[in-house]
Amino acid sequence: MDKSLILPARTGVMLCGHGSRNQLAVGEFAILADRLRERLPGVPVEYGYLEFANPVIHQGLDRLRESGVDRILAVPGMLFAAGHAKNDIPSVLNTYAAKAGVDITYGRELGVDLKMLRAAGDRIQEAIAAAPTEIPRHETLLLVVGRGASDPDANSNVAKVMRLLWEGMGFGWGEVAYSGVTFPLVTPAIDHAARLGYRRIIVFPYFLFTGVLVKRIYDAADEAAAKYPDIEILNAPYLNDHPLVIDTFLDRIQEMLVGQNLMNCAMCKYREQVLGFEAEVGLAQESHHHHVEGTGGGLENCPCKGDCDSSCRDEAFCKAHGLPWTPLHAHDHDHPHGHHHDHAHPHTHELARHALLANPAVPTIRLGPSHDHGYPEDHGHHHGDAPAHHHHPYPHADHPLGPVTLPKVPGRLAREEQER
Repeated sequence: MDKSLILPARTGVMLCGHGSRNQLAVGEFAILADRLRERLPGVPVEYGYLEFANPVIHQGLDRLRESGVDRILAVPGMLFAAGHAKNDIPSVLNTYAAKAGVDITYGRELGVDLKMLRAAGDRIQEAIAAAPTEIPRHETLLLVVGRGASDPDANSNVAKVMRLLWEGMGFGWGEVAYSGVTFPLVTPAIDHAARLGYRRIIVFPYFLFTGVLVKRIYDAADEAAAKYPDIEILNAPYLNDHPLVIDTFLDRIQEMLVGQNLMNCAMCKYREQVLGFEAEVGLAQESHHHHVEGTGGGLENCPCKGDCDSSCRDEAFCKAHGLPWTPLHAHDHDHPHGHHHDHAHPHTHELARHALLANPAVPTIRLGPSHDHGYPEDHGHHHGDAPAHHHHPYPHADHPLGPVTLPKVPGRLAREEQER
């Protein structure tokens, strides 16, 4: 059902994304902003990214202010709340609000939602409808592939989505896999699924948009189809701008208007003793993307033609095609520069208090009460006078079904050239 929201006057909407080297993914995210504009007539809607693409978030915020708004509803374009939704985006928004004098309210992720499940079911059904053969659902295994994160709560949500789809659609079996960071990754997950005896495996990337990781998932499925010719392996389309996805974004905007933009604090590794992640309780909230905003995107004149598969991260591929080669950014922050980071964590609607916003004269960003990871209220620091910091190490980075299984040459184009 097509529904629209009526927002208060002088209120704008900011859609916050991660960004991608893949220009098709960037284009799909921009289309999502267009869909929101269609459903929010007369409301200024802008978008921006953390890295890899332009416009970056602060540029979208600038455009909203230039349009005359004095309140911004910032919604994360994320399926689940892991580091980007909990740390990077709110840190960028906090910094901007303090400097620019604007009132920003931050929403919650799309999350496990009945509308999102129905959208996912439609995408899976599209793959079934396009299949060359008729195979009963009881003889079909559903493999739901999530992004993968160092946050166990976000990873567990992928498993919950899989179970709800498995049970709701009546498949014979269900499994979960991830595109990176955690385990199992797609290739070992399909190898495991192939041993269970099902005639068909449906590989469904639970992703909003295309990109390097979705291409990696489909490549792994295609390779598995050649490896297991007696099993029909189908690639289901990702979510994209399904109307129910747009409806869910509108729900998240509505929540901000009524103070229901509540994240799940009970399972947050920064607040509670989550098994295996106890060392991360109380870690500071900060962005790891501030010095690479808008950089690192796909290269012009690359053979991928904008549909990046990360081949440009292979030095030999770049040399062969006359492309500049840049190693993957390691997110080490040992460079001195003089700015503070803020550490409020957005889980409810009351006013946050933290180092950047300790001065009551500074405009507020409504990111929730102090989910401050256990630190005192005023604990800002400069990089120049503190030890180097970086992403906290994932405790299972060496798991035999995890990232160690990825090919050393990242992109399919680069691998195919290497094999010639």
